[in-house]
Amino acid sequence: MTQTLAPTPVIPTVGLSRPRRLLRAVAIIACVPYLALKVAWIAGSHIGIPDGSSLLEHRGTMAVANAVTVLMDGAVIVLVLVLTRPWGLRVPAWLPAFPAWVATGLLAPIMAGFPVQLIVGALGGSTDTTDDRGGPFLDAWVFGVVYTGFIVQGLTLGALFVLYARDRWGRLWEGRVWELPVGAIGAAQRAVAVAAAVLALLPLTAHVLWASGGTAGLSGPRIADRTSDFYVLEVMYAVFLAMAVTGGVLLAFRRGRALPVKLPLALAWTGSAAMVCWAGWLSLAPLTDVADSPTPLMNLAYAGEMIVGTLVACLGVHFLAERAASRKRRTA
Repeated sequence: MTQTLAPTPVIPTVGLSRPRRLLRAVAIIACVPYLALKVAWIAGSHIGIPDGSSLLEHRGTMAVANAVTVLMDGAVIVLVLVLTRPWGLRVPAWLPAFPAWVATGLLAPIMAGFPVQLIVGALGGSTDTTDDRGGPFLDAWVFGVVYTGFIVQGLTLGALFVLYARDRWGRLWEGRVWELPVGAIGAAQRAVAVAAAVLALLPLTAHVLWASGGTAGLSGPRIADRTSDFYVLEVMYAVFLAMAVTGGVLLAFRRGRALPVKLPLALAWTGSAAMVCWAGWLSLAPLTDVADSPTPLMNLAYAGEMIVGTLVACLGVHFLAERAASRKRRTA
């Protein structure tokens, strides 16, 4: 991938402009509340955790989980520095690209889902902040502080990565789909896109079913905890899965020829990242002994989403490699 996304000439002003400095500062500040809470919990504080919460049990497991999430949010700060300093344009391509893809996958569903949940709640929808025993999970203010911070992180980090990617790889997604060479499309790319679309049918059907009120394949605790928040999330998962498949098909079959190239790339990037990261996170959640264990159908849906996301991500990488090689041949 380092050779695939070869850097364009370094722009020495990167990281020095006032807008980028402002975005960098806001992104780092947005990490502070979450990091402070996690460090406090690791140190033994119960701030934001009501008495009787299941989080107070299995302290060793929760300490490890909190330490992992501290490292993840700390990585955001490191990524922000990479994206805003001149030396960041000279690091291997995977160093900013892969963490930014993971950050997109973790933050995009929150950025889209949390505001919708608030709107639905304000209109009379139900919410759930209890654990599997019916007791309070976290104080309500914790969700507002943490998710607001995540949204600010997503907006600022996304803006910084777009600016960085434009400076380093912008020529790879110039033009419209109709300008792409159709003859360069390989049978393998089409097969991967078709495989992703077929494998997406099961998880997509499951999420649509659950968003419509169906309970087939859901665990008992998940059925009992179905609130408006649950339905919003199920719709979000279906939307991001559809985004991934659509982006992959557009890239592999050169469909939507009047569209700018950046649109199918953005769909593939965001959709694949959301599928891999959230499906993986939900699959690992039972290890904390906080969430209920998924049923076989839920696990099958998560596995399908991770496979679909991986296939679409590979299509995106192959597309960028193809364009980079094509431009290199023309300039040789």
